[in-house]
Amino acid sequence: MSSPHRVLITGAGGFVGPHLVTALRRAYGGAISILGTGLQQRDDPLCGRIAELDVTDPQAVRAVVAQYQPTHVVNLAAIAAPAAANADPTVGWQVHLDATRNMANAILSAVPECVLVHVGSGLVYGESAGSGLPLDEDTLLAPSDEYGASKAAADLALGALARKGLKCIRFRPFNHTGPGQTEAFVIPAFAMQIARIEAGLAPAVMRVGNLESRRDFLDVRDVAGAYVLGIQRSDRLEPGVILNVASGIPRKISDILALLLSETEASIAVETDPERAQSSGLAVVVGDASKARRLLDWCPAYDFETTVRDVLNDCRSRLLLRV
Repeated sequence: MSSPHRVLITGAGGFVGPHLVTALRRAYGGAISILGTGLQQRDDPLCGRIAELDVTDPQAVRAVVAQYQPTHVVNLAAIAAPAAANADPTVGWQVHLDATRNMANAILSAVPECVLVHVGSGLVYGESAGSGLPLDEDTLLAPSDEYGASKAAADLALGALARKGLKCIRFRPFNHTGPGQTEAFVIPAFAMQIARIEAGLAPAVMRVGNLESRRDFLDVRDVAGAYVLGIQRSDRLEPGVILNVASGIPRKISDILALLLSETEASIAVETDPERAQSSGLAVVVGDASKARRLLDWCPAYDFETTVRDVLNDCRSRLLLRV
């Protein structure tokens, strides 16, 4: 007997995927079948077997959707780091826009009752953050780089397809961090520097960028929890609904660094690295997730201090495995 819920996850082997699989299994137990896909087939300790799928290949996407017949697809496939998408915009647009349309059209063609849970980005608001006010779903999309523009384009494309019958939820998560995140992001970048210094693998000097900006951070496990709630309530949500996932709290980067440094006994100096100090020009970026709280009954469960401590301990553990 097949599971009542069959969830296909693209980009399952990335940062969020294992946390999402854990949250889904906690919510559904044995009453769920999960198929994770990624660019290469491999075995993941949490996700299990990850099947090979190039999401930019429309025929491959159509074949997987037709064979698996998912009830839900969670589209995590993306160029995770904005800097990487900006460095190679062609690939960024292919993965963010073209691949999203591939998946949406495959669903409409092969399994139109399936719900696409699309993971966009709070960076679609871009220059609108210049107001310094919390950004809600009605805020003007004004992306300031190729990453944000390609994410916004996918978001808008799904809005148009929703009018053609696509059942989809458009999430716009703001910054999230947690165990397993790479050093391409600020909190694990700080944490791994501390871990290397503690291990005697680097001099006791941290190189940092702009510490004055304020950003909205969530724990990845809270973000994964929002996606699970979206799946659980998908039959009650309007097709194409847009939901921010954010803490609503702007945190100064210097305060985050101070929090991390308070978690180590090492004496560490801090120096500004001009290459890292380039500012986005936006002093404050903070999201308003009132709609997700109302429609999903979602709220963050992890306090920020615990999240930061978990990132540091994860970096320490990963470093030990390499040594």
